[in-house]
Amino acid sequence: MNHTSTVPKKRPRTAASRHSSTNSDISLNKLSPIRNPPSPTAGGAAALIFNDASTADVILRLFIDAVSSVDPVSISDLHVYLHSNVLHRSKYFSALLSDRWIRHVNPPPPREHSSSSASDDGNKLFRLNLGVPSTPGSLQSHLTVLELLYTNDFATTIDSASTALDLLPVALELLFEDCVRSCVGFLEAVPWTEEEEKRVLNLIPFLSEDESKYLLARVSPVGEYSCEVMLEGLISSALNNYQNTAFVKAFVAKILRDCSSRESAKRVLEKAFRTSLKTVKESLEDYSSPVCRGDHNETEAIQRLNLHKASTNGKHLLWLIERMIELRVADEAVKEWSEQEAFTVDLQKAFHDDASRNIVPGLPAVVLRCTCKLANAVSVGTILASRQVRRKLVEDWLPVLVVCKDNVSPISPSNKSLYLELEETFLRIISTLPMSDAQELLPRCLSFSTRNVDDCPHLVTAFNTWFHRAAQPRFPFDQ
Repeated sequence: MNHTSTVPKKRPRTAASRHSSTNSDISLNKLSPIRNPPSPTAGGAAALIFNDASTADVILRLFIDAVSSVDPVSISDLHVYLHSNVLHRSKYFSALLSDRWIRHVNPPPPREHSSSSASDDGNKLFRLNLGVPSTPGSLQSHLTVLELLYTNDFATTIDSASTALDLLPVALELLFEDCVRSCVGFLEAVPWTEEEEKRVLNLIPFLSEDESKYLLARVSPVGEYSCEVMLEGLISSALNNYQNTAFVKAFVAKILRDCSSRESAKRVLEKAFRTSLKTVKESLEDYSSPVCRGDHNETEAIQRLNLHKASTNGKHLLWLIERMIELRVADEAVKEWSEQEAFTVDLQKAFHDDASRNIVPGLPAVVLRCTCKLANAVSVGTILASRQVRRKLVEDWLPVLVVCKDNVSPISPSNKSLYLELEETFLRIISTLPMSDAQELLPRCLSFSTRNVDDCPHLVTAFNTWFHRAAQPRFPFDQ
C-alpha cells in the first residue's frame, strides 16, 4: 500500500502526507469484513464484524472535505457500518460517543454537525460524519485505520515505511494510540528513503516526546561538533588504519568534497595538518640533533625510526594539503608553511646526509611536493597570500630545493620534472613581489641555470622581466 493522508486541522493531533492512489478507486464493496478477535481492547465485542450493517449501531459517513482542497475530487459519500464498542479504541470516537449518551439524557434540538448528527430510530443507530482530505489515497488510509480498530494484527497491515507513513497521520487524527505506536515502532526499526525521511520529519511535531525520541535520534546530531568528530575519525582511518589506503583516501576525499559544512571540513583538515606537520618537524629535529645514548647500533635504530616517521607523516601532509587546496581552505596552511625557518634548516641537514637518502630516498620528493602544491596555489591565486607570506615561502624553501638538486644523484625523470615545476613556481611568486625583494631573491635562483641557456628559459624570463622593470622611468610619487 502506498498512500498518504492529510489530517484536518480541526483535530487535536494532525499531520499531512502524500499518496499515489486516487480516492475514486475506493469502494466499500471491495472491503473484506474483519471479525474482531478476542481482545481486552475490544470491550468483549469478539464477534463484531467491520462494516456489518446487521449488527452496527454507528454509521460513519466519510466525505471529501472540500474546504481543505482547491480542486476537490468528485466522489460519492461512503457510509461505513461500525460498532460503538470497537470505536472506543479511538479516543476521538470515544469522545463523540460519550456525547451521544449526554444527548440521550438531555437531547438538544436536531441540527447538522460537521463531525456528527443526532441519532435516529430511537438512538438505535448513531450517525457520524468525518471529513477526509482530497489528497490521493487519503480515503483508503482512513478505511484501513477503521479496519484496524477491529484487529490487533498491525504487523500484517503495516508492512513498509510508506504504509506506516500513510496510516500514521490518520491514527493521530483519530487518537488511535495502538495504531500510532505500531506505526512509530515500525518506522523506528526500518530504513527510510530520502522522501520518507522528509515525511517522518513532517510528522515528528505531532508526536509526543516519548513517541518521537527514537525517530529524532536517527536524524538529530548528538552534539554541536558531531560532524567534525566524524570527519576526524574518517581522516584518521584513511591515513593510519588501512593497508591499502588509496581506496579509503579516495572515498574520504569525496566525503570531504560533498560535506555541507565547509567550515567544519576546514577546521578538521587544519587540525590534521598541524598534527602531521608537528610530527615531521619533531622527527627531523631528533634526527638532525640526536641525543646520544647507548651504543652505536641503538642510536642508528632510533635515527632510522625518526626518518621513517618523518616520511610517513610527510605523505599524510601531502594528502591533506591536496584536500585543503581542492576545497580552497589552505590559507592557514600556506601561512604556517611559510613560517618554518628552523624546519627547513633541519631538512637541509638531513638531505645533505647520505644515510638519510639511503634510508628514506622518497622523503625529499614528498617534502618538495608539499611545497610545490602550496606555492603553485599561491602563484595562480587559488590562495591569496600576503606579500610577507609569499616572500618567506620562497626565501625559506628555496634552499631546500637547491640542496635536493645538488645531493640527490642521479636525478630521476619524475624528480627532474618536480624540480623544474617548483623552480618556475618560485619565479612566478618572485615576480609578484616588490622589486627590492625580487632583487634580493633572484640571485639565489642561479642554481636553476644549466650549461645550455636554452634549457632554462624560465630563469632567463625572470631576470629579463626584472631588468625591464628596472629600466622604466620612476613614477613621480617614487621620487
